[in-house]
Amino acid sequence: MRTRVISAGAGALALALGLTACGGDSAGADGTLVVGATPTPAGEVLTYIQKHLAKKAGLDLRITEFTDYNTPNTALQEGSLDANLYQHTPYLENFNKARNTDLVPVTEVYLPPMGVYAKKTDDVSRLRSGATVGVPNDTTNEGRALQLLASRGVIGLKKGAGSEATPEDITSNPKKLTVKPLDPAQLPRSLDDLDAAVINNNYALDAGLSPKKDAILLESPKGNPYNNVLAVKKGDKDDPRVKKLAGLLTSPEVKKFIEEKYEGSVLPVGAG
Repeated sequence: MRTRVISAGAGALALALGLTACGGDSAGADGTLVVGATPTPAGEVLTYIQKHLAKKAGLDLRITEFTDYNTPNTALQEGSLDANLYQHTPYLENFNKARNTDLVPVTEVYLPPMGVYAKKTDDVSRLRSGATVGVPNDTTNEGRALQLLASRGVIGLKKGAGSEATPEDITSNPKKLTVKPLDPAQLPRSLDDLDAAVINNNYALDAGLSPKKDAILLESPKGNPYNNVLAVKKGDKDDPRVKKLAGLLTSPEVKKFIEEKYEGSVLPVGAG
């Protein structure tokens, strides 16, 4: 069973709770593993498992899709989900710190490389002077976007600025770029109004962009800390259902599915 939830706040969370809790007072009350995910690529990977691998593994998998980055963690903490797949560990750790939650990663699954996209140039170093560049407005992905721009020398960042870097950490800006934080989901739709945008992989794919082909700058998988992880509440890592799903997510079958479907726009763990 797969339930699609278009979520954007507390009302959406209530909808998610109502849809996923049928049959019990909490997620998985009937033995089903309820997993939250963004539609692409997490939802697609989980759907492949649901259709082709779960039954043989003895796993009853239900997928609930969300279109924002906060609600899946809130739903997991509050018990309407058993697990989720959509985020990297730095985001998870920042969420725990900000919301006083106790969510933990189970296993890394794939890297959805972040990319820079533009309609009027095919080289990030050729952005015009005074260009406006959109970046995600959540803490870790904003820092990740700035690090990506800095990797090509478009900007310089303060020494030691990591995944929580902000525009205030920019120490050099030779092109006098304006960095504009926006909701991550809005960035693809804002490309017509921006000179460039640093877009999370899932939102790029949802918008019909190919990170491999369309990004003018794409993250390298080498030493990349942003692999997406299967996450659960602390204490649930040893749940047999979670262990089954973790094994399937890192199986040769799923690796092959990711490689063939995304053609380098999403990289299974260990690739590159």
